[in-house]
Amino acid sequence: MSDTDSELLARYTRHRAEDAFAELVRRHVALVHSAALRQVRSPQLAEEVAQSTFLKLAQHARQLAPDTILSAWLYQVTRREAIDVVRRETRRQLREQIATEMNAMNATAADWTHIEPLLDEAMHALDETDRAAVLLRYFENKSLREVGQALGASENAAQKRLTRAVEQLRGFFTKRGVAVGASGMVAIVSANAVQAAPVGLVATISTTAALAGLAVQTSTAVAAKTIAMTTFQKTLIGTTLVAAVSTAIYQTYQASQLRTQFQDLQQQLAPLGEQIARLQSERDDANSRLARRTVVMRPRLPAPPVAAPPSPVASSPTETLVRMLKGGEAPKLTVQQLESYLKENARGAESLLAAYRSTRDPELLREAMRNFPNHPQVAFEAAFTKDSSPEDRRRWFDSLKASAPDNALADYLSAADHIKAGRVDLAVQDLISASGKSQFLDFTQERMLNDEEAYRAAGYSMAEAKTLPTAQLLLPHITEMRDMGRGLTELAASYRQAGDEASAQAVLEMAAGLGSRYSTGFPGVPEISQMVGIIIERDALGQMRNDSLYGAGQTVKERLNLLAQQEAELRHLFQKTEETWPRMSAEDWVSYKDRWQSFGEVAAGRWLINKYGK
Repeated sequence: MSDTDSELLARYTRHRAEDAFAELVRRHVALVHSAALRQVRSPQLAEEVAQSTFLKLAQHARQLAPDTILSAWLYQVTRREAIDVVRRETRRQLREQIATEMNAMNATAADWTHIEPLLDEAMHALDETDRAAVLLRYFENKSLREVGQALGASENAAQKRLTRAVEQLRGFFTKRGVAVGASGMVAIVSANAVQAAPVGLVATISTTAALAGLAVQTSTAVAAKTIAMTTFQKTLIGTTLVAAVSTAIYQTYQASQLRTQFQDLQQQLAPLGEQIARLQSERDDANSRLARRTVVMRPRLPAPPVAAPPSPVASSPTETLVRMLKGGEAPKLTVQQLESYLKENARGAESLLAAYRSTRDPELLREAMRNFPNHPQVAFEAAFTKDSSPEDRRRWFDSLKASAPDNALADYLSAADHIKAGRVDLAVQDLISASGKSQFLDFTQERMLNDEEAYRAAGYSMAEAKTLPTAQLLLPHITEMRDMGRGLTELAASYRQAGDEASAQAVLEMAAGLGSRYSTGFPGVPEISQMVGIIIERDALGQMRNDSLYGAGQTVKERLNLLAQQEAELRHLFQKTEETWPRMSAEDWVSYKDRWQSFGEVAAGRWLINKYGK
């Protein structure tokens, strides 16, 4: 292809010619990758820089001047992207190095003697996901990236989950008289939780498994069992089996050896069996004492007829907590309360945003906007500030699209802004882009987790820290989505009036697709978001023919019936869930919010109703 770079760029920007862009990549990828590799010193990171550089080219191709020397532009972008990657990796390595050094200073052999008897009971007290995260990170020494991949979460989300889990473990030990810092505890567990198995244990287990049924197996089965033996054993058997397999000599000899090994193993395990029996006895005694204590603490008479009956157990949340969930104002923190939290998190983007939401101090948001203008959550938060001008909103929506190119939410919000401004053609382009992206993140889960850390740093209890972010969390984008759904149905009506039924149908399908993103639910999604999704999808389907096909083997009418049933279930579920709030213990508030963050509010509500009954 003999076209110049300028000609290829022009063809790409005017006609979205993918072959033109592919040719530009082919011409310049070696330059970009080589420059990146020299700066980041890692082939994997160099590929990441190269990809992000050409992604920037695709995003900003329209803004390039006609006389731009593309290789020089790409070289500069590569340098900026490489610097960002190096800074990120340096910060990550520094955090891990500091944590390792602090752990080494805080850990002592004496601490392990206090932690060891309680460790497995403490691990059992964690929920399943937190326990898996701790096992992967501190028992198996996996990296944060590997932990996140195993849990199906980001590296940042894995770090937050581990922080919470470690704090729960530390609290468990503290209640039992073992005072240890979080960093020291992590070091102790990492160093001692998994010890090398005794030499020969693998061979013993393999031999036991292979020969357990030797006396009753045929010679063919015996030969098959050798697969599980050690290499030495298989070699030995291979040389003697032909002569011995037809007689009982080989079997008798091996059975004798097996009995000897089994007796030795029984003697080794005897102390462990005594310890298990002792622990089981202590557990049964503790359960009996707890049962007797519970009976004593339960009121024998009906509660007096007051407006707010007292909680039935001492661990129930305060009336203030329930009142806030029913619409009361959540307590706002002060900047002074969060200074240590901000310092601990190096005043990073997400910590500044969490501090801003929990204090409503606009200076914290302005600091995040100045220092992290390309962070997607900063762009998301900045776009919805009350004093944002239309131009500012447009700039932040463009920043969100650039910083989160795979997230369909960025395109949906940009489309909603275009519709409000009357730029219908640009809105349709954004909607087409959103429809082709499988990722849809609205940051609700990340915002709640960050706000929870802020409240915990300010001294609130675990139950309060998990609940207060829910009570105060604002969801401005939900209103944007609702308004855009209405705008799309109106646009479809305009197409219909103009006689363009195909365009009207396409717009309605886009609106229905937007609604289904929320109506189907995803981890961390609040119930109100699902309700709005149902309304958007229902309004769009209401403009289609009932007998037309929609989705996989469904008609529009069948989908509408399903949405109506889902909406009724959500309303019923919310009512029943709210009825359980005054009776919940602090521990159940923690479990409820953990399930909400992992599986969504609906799944958490079903668990709560199943536990407390109708």
